[in-house]
Amino acid sequence: MAGEDDPPDDSDIEQELREAASAREGPNIEFYGGKAMSAVPIAFFIVWAIVQSGLLRISDTTGLVAGMLIGLIVGMLFVRGSWKTYANTIFEGMTQRVAATAIVAWLWAGMFAETIQVGGFVSGLVWAADAASVGAALFPAITFILAGLLATGIGTGYGTTVAFSGLFFPAGVLLGANPVLLFGAILSGAVFGDNLAPVSDTTIVSAVTQDSDIGGVVASRFKYAIVAAVFAFAAYVVAGNVMEGVSVSGDARALLIAESNPAGLLHLVSMGVVIATAVAGRHIVEAISWGIIVAAAFNVVFGLASVSEMLVFRAPADAPIADAVDFLPFVEVVSENPGVAGSIYAGAQGFFPLIVLTLLIVAGAQIMIRGGGFAAIQNWLLDNVATSVRRAETTMVGGTALVNAMITINTAAEIAIAPYIARIGERFNINGYRRANILDANTSALGYIFPWSGGVLVGYAQLTGLPATYSWFTQSMVVNPVDVFLYVFHGWFLVAVFLIAAVTGFGREYVHDRESGEVARL
Repeated sequence: MAGEDDPPDDSDIEQELREAASAREGPNIEFYGGKAMSAVPIAFFIVWAIVQSGLLRISDTTGLVAGMLIGLIVGMLFVRGSWKTYANTIFEGMTQRVAATAIVAWLWAGMFAETIQVGGFVSGLVWAADAASVGAALFPAITFILAGLLATGIGTGYGTTVAFSGLFFPAGVLLGANPVLLFGAILSGAVFGDNLAPVSDTTIVSAVTQDSDIGGVVASRFKYAIVAAVFAFAAYVVAGNVMEGVSVSGDARALLIAESNPAGLLHLVSMGVVIATAVAGRHIVEAISWGIIVAAAFNVVFGLASVSEMLVFRAPADAPIADAVDFLPFVEVVSENPGVAGSIYAGAQGFFPLIVLTLLIVAGAQIMIRGGGFAAIQNWLLDNVATSVRRAETTMVGGTALVNAMITINTAAEIAIAPYIARIGERFNINGYRRANILDANTSALGYIFPWSGGVLVGYAQLTGLPATYSWFTQSMVVNPVDVFLYVFHGWFLVAVFLIAAVTGFGREYVHDRESGEVARL
C-alpha cells in the first residue's frame, strides 16, 4: 500500500484480490441522479480537504475525519430506496483487509521510529552530518537516496515515511534544510521503494493482476525508476541550494550540534535488522517487531534511553497498589496527569485519527464501487478515449491518477483499477510487464503527492508530534500537506516518464515480445 505498504506473501495478495472481486459482485446501490452520485462521499471529502488544508490552512487530521463522515451522510441522502445496503457497504469497506494492512504498517513503524528516536538516533544523525560536513543544501538529496534504499529494502513506503519523518526530518531542519523540500524528499524516497521493492504490496498486486511474474516486472521497471530518480536527485540538489530553511537560533543550533552524540548511530543496527529480516522474506510485522526488540535492548544496555522513556504507567498516588509497584522501572506514581506514556505508546497513539480517516475513505470508495461510479468512468475511458495503443497507455496513466485522487490508500486504488488496466491492455495486446509497470508506478507516485493521500498524511501525523518532542522545534516548522504537493520530485518525474513513454512508445512491449517469466531481455 507502500501503502500500504506491508509486504505480504502471494497468498495474502490473492486473498485481497478475491475480496475486491467479491466486493464488485455484491449488491448494487442505486442513486438519484445515476451512478455519478455514488462519488458524492469521496468528492465531498476532497473538496473539504482542499478548503480545510489549502484555503483555510488548517492542518488537522481529525477535521478531515469529520469531513469524510459528513460526506458519507450526504451521500446517503441521494440513495434510491432503502438505505440499508448503503449502510452495510460502509461496514464492508471499513473491514477490508487492504485498509488493515496500511494501519498495521503505520502502528508498527510508528512504535519503531519513536523507540529509536528516544534512543538518540536523531542526535547521532546530526553528529554524522556535521562530521561529514553535510550541510543544509545537500541534506534533502541524501535523505531522498537513504529513504529510497530503506523503502526498497523493507517494502513499505508508509513505514519509511513514518521513520524518516520522525528521525531525518528534525535532524535536517536543525541543520538548516528547508522543511517543505525535506518532507518532499522523504516522500520521494517512499515512492521509489514502493515502486521498485520486490516485496512491496503494490509491486505484487501490479504483477498478479496483470498475469506477470514479480521478478520480470521488477527487472523491466528499473529503467523507468532510475531515470526518474536521477532527475529527482538533481532537483533536490538544486532546490536545496536555492530554498532557505526556517530559523533556528544560531546559538541553539550550535549547542545542539555540540551536544550531539554518535552513540545514537548504534540504531543503524536496529534499522539493519528490520531491512535484513524483511529482505529474508519475513512478514513486515515480524521484521519491525525484531527492530523494536533490538532498539529497546540497545537503549537499555548502552544507556541510550531508560525503560520509562519507552513505556511507563503513570499511576495516581491514591491507586490501591501504587506504593507496592513504585519500584518497577515502568511505573511512576504521580500527583497529576496519570496515564500511559513512552515511545511505544506515543508511536501508536499518533496515528489513531489517521486510522479512522483511512477506514472511512475506503468505505467511501466501496460505495463508489457498489454504486457503479468507478465502472462508469472506466468504461467511458475504455470506449471513448483508449482508441489506439498510444491513447490506451495514456488512459492507463490518467486512469490511475484519477482513482488515486479519490482513493487515497495506494494499494486500494491499485486493486480498484487493476481489472480495467488489464482490459485496456489486452485489447491492444500490450504485454503484462508493461501494464504492471504503468499501473504500479503511477499508483506509487500519486499515493504520496495529493495532500489528502495516505502517504502524505502518515508523514504529517509524525511531524505534528515533533514540537512536543524537541524544545527547539516550533509549530511553524510543521509542513502543511498542501505545501509539499509540488516537491515530491520523484513522484512527478515518475509520472512524467510514463506519460512520455506512452506518447513515444519508449519501452513498449506487446504480448509476443516477451513471455511471462522471461526476465533477462529488457
